Amino acid sequence: MHFMQSLHQAWQRNDSLVCVGLDPEPAKFPPHLRDTTDAVYTFCRAIVDATADRVCAYKPQIAHFAALRAEDALERLIAHIHDAHPGVPVILDAKRGDIGSTAQHYATEAFERYRADAVTLNPYLGRDSIQPFLDRADKGVILLCHTSNPGAADLQDLIVESTNGERLPLYQHLAHTIARDWNANGNCALVTGATWPEQLAQVRVLVGDMPLLVPGIGAQGGDVEGVLRHGRTADGTGLMISSSRAILYAGDGEDFDAAARKATEALRDQINRCRA
Repeated sequence: MHFMQSLHQAWQRNDSLVCVGLDPEPAKFPPHLRDTTDAVYTFCRAIVDATADRVCAYKPQIAHFAALRAEDALERLIAHIHDAHPGVPVILDAKRGDIGSTAQHYATEAFERYRADAVTLNPYLGRDSIQPFLDRADKGVILLCHTSNPGAADLQDLIVESTNGERLPLYQHLAHTIARDWNANGNCALVTGATWPEQLAQVRVLVGDMPLLVPGIGAQGGDVEGVLRHGRTADGTGLMISSSRAILYAGDGEDFDAAARKATEALRDQINRCRA
């Protein structure tokens, strides 16, 4: 199924805009898991199984797995999500960006090796670095636009001159270019941080109903009400609001998965109150 179809169906079926980031850190696992064989997979699978009917997507962060030499766990985890919870899309958070054959190999890695439904990418090498991903019309191409980190403004807010002579911030030029020129297959989305609500609002105006992946809620200080006010579409959707640590490590006992479900429900309900 096309990533966008899966996403829209998950929004409706689970009444949720919550995207759970899967960022395993074994030091934060419950004590009974920390020293067990296959702890990364066991922990993440339990989180998924406890929350799958309360989310619109999962977003495993590849570096968290690779640093632990746990790429095999990531492959098995995504396969488990597809098999046990079909219809919940998986976004591989990789932020890849390169040219030529390397870009093609990155696309193969994301979509063939890991079987992700979408991948996050860095667009600052230009369209040719993204084209192998855009060509996969059934897959989501989620491009960094205005990120949640404090240093985002160092480059993303720089004023540039567009081809028609208009002067505007780089992130706005990027959003407009992607919406106008790169989204022929309707498979693009943008990363826009919750910590920059005014910029998020500008992006929404520029891209219409294109989905936005919004990190920065919770630990980074993003405001749910502000995100909904500035970022939702007319039908109350259009957003994948990402939360990682607040859900994954909501509990540290043997019932950690139940605590994760409770935290997911709390965020979903908070979002739904704001979009009502």
